[in-house]
Amino acid sequence: MKKILLTGCGGFIGSKVGELLLERGFSVAGIDDMNDYYDVRLKEWRLTHLIKYKNFSFTRQDISSPEVRKVIVDFSPDGIINLAARAGVRASIKDPFIYFKANLEGTLNLLEIAKEIGIKKFILASSSSVYAGEDMPFNENLPVNKPISPYAASKKSAECLCYTYHYLYNIDITIYRFFTVYGPAGRPDMSVFKFIKLIDEGIPLTIFGDGSQKRDFTYVDDIAEGTIRGLDISGFNIINLGGNHPYSINELVSLIEKELGKKAVINYRNFEKTDLIATWADIEKAKRLLNWQPLTGLPEGIKKTVQWYKENRHWIKDIKLVD
Repeated sequence: MKKILLTGCGGFIGSKVGELLLERGFSVAGIDDMNDYYDVRLKEWRLTHLIKYKNFSFTRQDISSPEVRKVIVDFSPDGIINLAARAGVRASIKDPFIYFKANLEGTLNLLEIAKEIGIKKFILASSSSVYAGEDMPFNENLPVNKPISPYAASKKSAECLCYTYHYLYNIDITIYRFFTVYGPAGRPDMSVFKFIKLIDEGIPLTIFGDGSQKRDFTYVDDIAEGTIRGLDISGFNIINLGGNHPYSINELVSLIEKELGKKAVINYRNFEKTDLIATWADIEKAKRLLNWQPLTGLPEGIKKTVQWYKENRHWIKDIKLVD
């Protein structure tokens, strides 16, 4: 495979996937609507690192738009990696319609185009949020039929849609369930970015619950590597990509405090109904099918992320956080 259509290329994970593809000699056509769910300056910063490659092109477009078809037809990719999505559990409760438009209708649009022009490789980003209420560690064979947020429901719906297109049209599809991705140039609606900025600036941070809840934090470089390896497998596969070592939120805060040399001021609030007590990925399938496992543990990953923050503090100070 030589040519990849990459949606969500201005996003946190998408930009890192694009960088790896370009470094390995792929031609990449990137699509991103550059929406303002969070500060667009972060997306623009990421894009600057892709535009420098001669084998990269960019189109600003919504993946649910009919106009995407011309971009894909003209580029004629060997495969599609769909990382474009509306993310965020709490925000999905406020406006579920926009989540289903991007995460489900957008996926449907891309699958229809793939069917029409004969693209036989499709990768979709899903989420560990679909595992709500299941026993840990989360295994891909669990039923995941009780999503507890519109975000999780939109991701589960897109997974089902992908299977339909695999079954009807023999498209090879790999679906990744990502677990709490973090790292340099991360999203300002997620805990790692938020906590680093707030602790550094001496502003109180909010933790829902008592901080004992755990997350299977996964470094973005590991996620990108696993994502690309899906291009080499066939059939229909749902695969967890996770750190396989849950840490509590309190442990996360302590690691950030250590790297910044500052103490956090914490406001504890009631645990929210849509939050999970813990996440933990069973990654045996990723090991078997992709020969993949995470290489960066949370202490090292936080060290790298804080270093990036320090190097870019001069403009990150103006980035607004998202609740």
